[in-house]
Amino acid sequence: MDYSLFDFLQLIGALGVFIFGMKIFSEGLQNVAGDRLKSILSGMTRNRATGVVTGFATTAITQSSTTTTVMTVSFVNAGLLTFVQSTGVIMGANIGTTITAWMVALFGFKFQITPIALAVIGLFFAFLFSNNSRWRNIAEAMVGFGILFIGLEFIKGSVPDIHSNPAMLAFLDSFSDYGYLSLVLFVFVGTILTLMTQSSSAATTITLVMLFEGWISFPIAAAMILGENIGTTVTANIAAMVGNVHAKRAARFHFFFNIIGVIWMMAIIYPVLHLMDSILQMTTGSTVSIMAGDVESRSNATLALSLFHTTFNVLNVVLLFAAVPYLVRFVEYIQPDRGGEEDEFHLRYISAGVMVSPALALEQAQKETQQFATLVETMHDAVNELLFNPDVDSIKAIEKIHKYEQATDQLEIEISDYLVRISERTHLEHQTTERIRFIQTMINDLERIADIYYQIAKLTERMKESGSGWPEEASQEMQQMMAALRDGIQFMNANVARAPSLVDLKRAIELEDKVDLLRDQFRDNHFTRLEKSAYAPRAGVIFIDILNRLERIGDHVLNVNESASGRRLKAMRIIGGKLSI
Repeated sequence: MDYSLFDFLQLIGALGVFIFGMKIFSEGLQNVAGDRLKSILSGMTRNRATGVVTGFATTAITQSSTTTTVMTVSFVNAGLLTFVQSTGVIMGANIGTTITAWMVALFGFKFQITPIALAVIGLFFAFLFSNNSRWRNIAEAMVGFGILFIGLEFIKGSVPDIHSNPAMLAFLDSFSDYGYLSLVLFVFVGTILTLMTQSSSAATTITLVMLFEGWISFPIAAAMILGENIGTTVTANIAAMVGNVHAKRAARFHFFFNIIGVIWMMAIIYPVLHLMDSILQMTTGSTVSIMAGDVESRSNATLALSLFHTTFNVLNVVLLFAAVPYLVRFVEYIQPDRGGEEDEFHLRYISAGVMVSPALALEQAQKETQQFATLVETMHDAVNELLFNPDVDSIKAIEKIHKYEQATDQLEIEISDYLVRISERTHLEHQTTERIRFIQTMINDLERIADIYYQIAKLTERMKESGSGWPEEASQEMQQMMAALRDGIQFMNANVARAPSLVDLKRAIELEDKVDLLRDQFRDNHFTRLEKSAYAPRAGVIFIDILNRLERIGDHVLNVNESASGRRLKAMRIIGGKLSI
């Protein structure tokens, strides 16, 4: 045996080049598609049938079924898709991921594509430095395409030659002599291979190379393909462990859907494999059976394996399509939505990792910011109840407000971290960079609002401990101030949910001006009451302190509106009924 450690390291390096090329190719395609990925998913999933088509198309664009699944989960969370509709997209993604196998089988084994791959890199390399983002993204995809097939050629040249290393073939044959049990064993091998490479495309390519080089027979390769279909779902389930209930359900559905498919296919695998053999012989005119594993049949065997891969996934969708509602109910049963406050204010829309498409990643961050704004409104209502409801348990109310404030701290950290990871991407468009900055500013202002509400709650506690209170006039004024601020916060939440171009800044400024005017008016009234000794000095100090803090909240609310609009309009004010800058 003359296969050394250095030869093995060359094989690992070749695999690394292939996976790197696949990554660059995938990211380039997704950047070219941009917002169209979002419109495809949100506009073509009216039912499960169109969902399958959508999943196939999206995976064909992204060259990653995992990316399609993550995007689908985010749209389920956003309410753009129902869980049942998302299952159609996942099924379609299973079919779409087979395109990689066809690319490799057709171009990697039937043609000498390496010279073409180098020419493609030479043609598009210069455009990587273009100022035009679209051309830069296209060049990235094409260079990735070239690297992918150069990596494949390296893999083919780095695998040990069976004739020079008969011990390897004997080792594999020792696991292939158990008939049907050997197929079951290699299903597990395919699963482990996918987990090791963290890419079903890479695992499929390795399987195709092993088949082409004569390491394994066609039935063994088919069993490994089935295992790789399971392995890709295990990866998604591991990623969903830190996700929300929707991410977990989508991952569980994907796992059970593919497991059921592998079970029924294993029951009829030999007839199906003979059918693939017959189809290839008819279409290619070959008289050599690929089941025999002869050298002259190996290139056809790679095509047959790709055909098997596609046939399995298509048939699995067709056979289980009607049973999806039952499978959905089963997944919901084993993965219930426990609800409750412990999950209420954790990340809902940002699931496993940063999405490859910056536009879609920003969509998730925007949804989390909307949740953040809703939590601020909840805090306002809780403080309002603490101030004016005499029956409220102040200790429990302050604890609840404190819990809300801690939740906002965590939301700010997690969303900010996610935005930083998006901004670390290279070649982000200026518009994307600006939007990241504005969302970052929004969450900073929202967290500051939450801090002030908690400070107000503590001031209320001090006033109650002293046994003092406000006169009726002061209490009514504070209620007016809280009502005006609530109008501003509700309008802020509506603006945060809108596209930047639809944000109504004029109305936002009017509401903030009203808060300022009330603060000025009630401050004057407060000093008049102090002169008349209408309330105790401590109660008076707390009144003016809370009044000023509420006015500062109004300023932060306006900042959020400005950031939601994507503009900096600090000098904008309403003068004579007209908008002035």
